[in-house]
Amino acid sequence: MVPWEGYASDETMGTFAPILLYWLYAGGYQLVLHRRPLQRYRLHTAAEEEEKNLVALPAVVRGVLLQQLVQAVVAMILFTITSDSSMVVVQPSIVVQMFQFLVAMLVMDILQYFVHRYMHQNKFLYRHIHSQHHRLIVPYAIGALYNHPLEGLLLDTLGGAMSFLVSGMTPRTAVFFFCFAVLKTIDDHCGLWLPYNAFQHLFQNNTAYHDIHHQLQGTKYNYSQPFFSVWDRVLGTHMAYDLVSRKEGGFEARPSRD
Repeated sequence: MVPWEGYASDETMGTFAPILLYWLYAGGYQLVLHRRPLQRYRLHTAAEEEEKNLVALPAVVRGVLLQQLVQAVVAMILFTITSDSSMVVVQPSIVVQMFQFLVAMLVMDILQYFVHRYMHQNKFLYRHIHSQHHRLIVPYAIGALYNHPLEGLLLDTLGGAMSFLVSGMTPRTAVFFFCFAVLKTIDDHCGLWLPYNAFQHLFQNNTAYHDIHHQLQGTKYNYSQPFFSVWDRVLGTHMAYDLVSRKEGGFEARPSRD
């Protein structure tokens, strides 16, 4: 039994719940990011955000909405192709669903690491596609899905589709997986190092880890996203960092040697 039982199908929720959750979670971060009590947790000052970022918030919002439009269309096509209305879908056991979750996480990580890395190594792809995301030198939550439309399709949308198909999860399980992936991606770009944030303490690949990648000296490192850092470590693209307190308040993720 799920809260949307009888109100919306699992396929509808799998399509639109992650989009709604994106704006609720990222919007919440955006509302508090510039509040004075939160300045002591920021990885960059407000002045740095204003000075270094090369794109304004309205353009970021438009870019994210475009990606989510494509994402919704692909999700509807995916669920239409894979669903059979004549069959009753039976949810597997919790243990099986946990295994499917793990498989989906690994599939998404593999695809995103290698495509992401190639977009940095190929000068044409970086200049014309991936550099759009790096216009946000100081990341913030709403910009988590600010990508070139082609990159959004390859990395996020098709990455999610492949995770769903390979793991064999049901549309109902996919609702939870897609929402979890959205929350993790937003958190990785939130720009805040929070003391009780579960994502930041359970995952080595977190907001400070990804912040290094957005810095000039880290653009060829820390490609892994959104869950694990294993591919960076195995293939020599891991850049360690120290989290240093700034005199004016907040933190700085400073590259260090492994």
